[in-house]
Amino acid sequence: MSVSAFYKDIYLQVAQPIYVCNEHEILKTKPKKKLLFKSNRSSMELSNPTQSNEAQPAKQIFILAGQSNMSGRGGVDKHKQWDGVVPPESSADASKIFRLGPNLHWEAAREPLHQEIDSNRTCGVGPGMSFANALKERVGVVGLVPCAVAGTAIKDWARGTAAYEDMVRRVKAAAAHGGGEIKAVLWYQGEKDTFTEEDANSYKENTERLIVNLREDVDLPSLPVILVAIASGRGYLEKVRDIQKGIDRTVLGCFLSWRFP
Repeated sequence: MSVSAFYKDIYLQVAQPIYVCNEHEILKTKPKKKLLFKSNRSSMELSNPTQSNEAQPAKQIFILAGQSNMSGRGGVDKHKQWDGVVPPESSADASKIFRLGPNLHWEAAREPLHQEIDSNRTCGVGPGMSFANALKERVGVVGLVPCAVAGTAIKDWARGTAAYEDMVRRVKAAAAHGGGEIKAVLWYQGEKDTFTEEDANSYKENTERLIVNLREDVDLPSLPVILVAIASGRGYLEKVRDIQKGIDRTVLGCFLSWRFP
């Protein structure tokens, strides 16, 4: 399956009235709540100064969260320099793909998508732009809300932590600024939790608590969470992967196990 087809399949499973699924089975459930947000603000500066909030159509908004797998390290060398190469599937589209920038304003999205947001590491190419490009013809305008932080374990996303509170703040800002529907969270994290047995053992409980807390704090009780199983890690990799695959599908919105060569 190509990257484009893979992401389109994710959308068919999540954005339609299908909220509990994996790659091989789909259980249909009806979402409990669907919120559409529109801004009362008349205008906002974007990377394209000719655009205003009123001029932008409603976005299909996706939250990008997790650790460096999500924030993107593609093209970053051992000297922590990004080579500037953007693959075609991650190319910018100023008319259809936007990101919520570090100043909480919508702007045209481009790689590195997490630049100035994940300040822990040098950002490169991640999965967010290819995800948006694969969906834009089906859904129209895509709004991406980068929130990932490199090097974070799941305990670093507990309610009250800097990473969690910043994510909640950005999700609320995305809903308020520019109008659009929050469709799902794309969560790619867990490698840090393969370092110690203690972190691996608490991964399931901490992940499920994160999902419950986020839905509660952004007032979206049926918000789908697309959890991508990690493909690399240390001594407890298989344990964390097994936990990810074992998380109740009714807690998530979609689970994807994607092994890379």
